[in-house]
Amino acid sequence: MKSNNKATQCVHSGSIIDPVTRGAVTPIYTSTAYDYIDVDIHAYPRYFNTPNQRVVSEKLAALENGERAITFGSGMAAISTTLFALLRQGDHAVFQNDLYGGTHHAITKEMEKYGIEYTLVDGMEISDYEKAIKPNTRLLYIETPSNPLLKIIDIKAIADLAKTNNIVSVIDNTFASPINQNPVDLGIDVVVHSGTKYLGGHSDICCGIAVTSNELGQQIWESAIHFGGSLNSQMCYLLERSLKTLALRVRQQNSNAQAISEFLDSHNKVNKVYYPGLTNHEGHELAKSQMSGFGGMLSFEVKTDPDKFVKALQMIKPAMSLGGIESTITSPRQTSHSKISAEERVKVGISDYLLRLSVGIEDANDLISDLDRALNHD
Repeated sequence: MKSNNKATQCVHSGSIIDPVTRGAVTPIYTSTAYDYIDVDIHAYPRYFNTPNQRVVSEKLAALENGERAITFGSGMAAISTTLFALLRQGDHAVFQNDLYGGTHHAITKEMEKYGIEYTLVDGMEISDYEKAIKPNTRLLYIETPSNPLLKIIDIKAIADLAKTNNIVSVIDNTFASPINQNPVDLGIDVVVHSGTKYLGGHSDICCGIAVTSNELGQQIWESAIHFGGSLNSQMCYLLERSLKTLALRVRQQNSNAQAISEFLDSHNKVNKVYYPGLTNHEGHELAKSQMSGFGGMLSFEVKTDPDKFVKALQMIKPAMSLGGIESTITSPRQTSHSKISAEERVKVGISDYLLRLSVGIEDANDLISDLDRALNHD
């Protein structure tokens, strides 16, 4: 029985019933050598088609309402493989400038090596992207909510713009997760995730995902088998385990982040809060129209020394990743956007006092107390 309900898809889509024991959990198929005679699939880990790889791919395709998903060894493997599978020498791509630092760095360091032109767009209006399109533009890439400033862009408008110009549209949906946002429904061609974040959700998996149509999926797969960024069966098992609770985790994180953002927004030691669930966020109404929840990520600028503030926290941990069940905090200047020059950080609005908070599933009042005490710490 198939269901369109996210919580049900998290638990059941793609899962395998063990034919030997009839256990409730998909077995871990550790083999890297499979029979090739009288079989429909020639299974091999680098081909992304072993049993555990297929299970998580089917689950993620269902959650994102796509036709095909490919699971990679990291988020950057998913992003890079997608880009180099869809772009050729002489092509041009348009990217949102306010992107995850790793993606931004990969674009600026790798694209020109392969003869691929690119434009980084500063604005968030559709007209900004329309102006950037050239006759040889083949791909348009966005991220919303963006990392780390939680900027919101009109997904459907971007998808329509891409289709009008016969361009492939790609979105990084990591911050939202499939529970809060399904870009395929709005016309986006390819959805990528750093599965290390919300999909894994327990700070113990590194993986990435690309979800798309069968046609584009085949194109990405044909490059992926050469690049070799596959995920092993044990990690696929852990990812499937995590996905089963994704809906529950994200809904709690949504609720906590809303309460915390409202608290921080009224605190006299905080200069500014970036969270699309706040009515004063410039993208609030747009986010409300294309998201079913505002997510567990927020950023804020403190008026005090950011390092001293972080060190004063007792429950919230300083960490470089995000999306786990535990609340973590980081300085984009020192971590995700450290490879970007200070001038470029200023240009995109990343202050040295900016901190990015990944809200976990703890009690919201406990988290607020921790933040309040650290903000008032001498």
